[in-house]
This record gives sequence, C-alpha cells and structure tokens, in this order.
Amino acid sequence: QVQLQESGPGLVKPSQTLSLTCTVSGGSITTSNYYWSWIRQSPGKGLEWMGAISYGGITYYSPSFKSRASISRDTSKNQFTLQLSSVSPEDAAIYYCARPDQEFLLTGGFASWGLGTQVTVSS
Repeated sequence: QVQLQESGPGLVKPSQTLSLTCTVSGGSITTSNYYWSWIRQSPGKGLEWMGAISYGGITYYSPSFKSRASISRDTSKNQFTLQLSSVSPEDAAIYYCARPDQEFLLTGGFASWGLGTQVTVSS
C-alpha cells in the first residue's frame, strides 16, 4: 500500500516561498497512471485542492494557486515538491499530499494521504 509523508518548515515569513516535499513509499510516482496532489486545509475552511503532478510529470493547478504554486518531482528519490511563493498569513494551513484510488483521476477520490504538515506564516 502506498504511503505518503510531507516534510518542510513549519514556519515561513510573509512574502517568502514555502517549499514542501512529499516522500512516497510503497509505489513509484512514475509508474501506473496516478496523479499526485497537494491539498491544504486552512482554519475554518474546507479542503482546497492546490494542484497535482502526473505520472508523466505534467503539472496541473487550481486557478486559485496557478500564479503562485509550482509542483515538481525528483524521481530518483520518489518525491514531489510544492513551492508556494509570496506567502501571507492567509496561507497558514495544514498541507497534505494525497493520491486518488483510481488511475487517471486528477482530483477527488483521494484514498492515500500523508499525515499533513502544519505551516504557520509569521514574521
């Protein structure tokens, strides 16, 4: 069974770039036809899908984050990374990496999740 684990700094200063990494075990991010996503949950808000990277390395973004987010991967480490630029206190959230249970599914049906990592934005 695939497992995901987020890592990154818990505290970021306003206007800086947030960088988070998701390490995947139990399955390769390049095999099968899965899309690997970043999702966040802010205080008082629901889950927000931010974007994803496909098994082939193609990236997709929510319009809400397209101008600030960048998702990449390191296939040698079986990791994918989120960078979010120009952060503000509104970007404080729990950030998750996740994968749907079905191939070829970009969003929804997320069956495998990391535990999440709390990010605070403060000077």
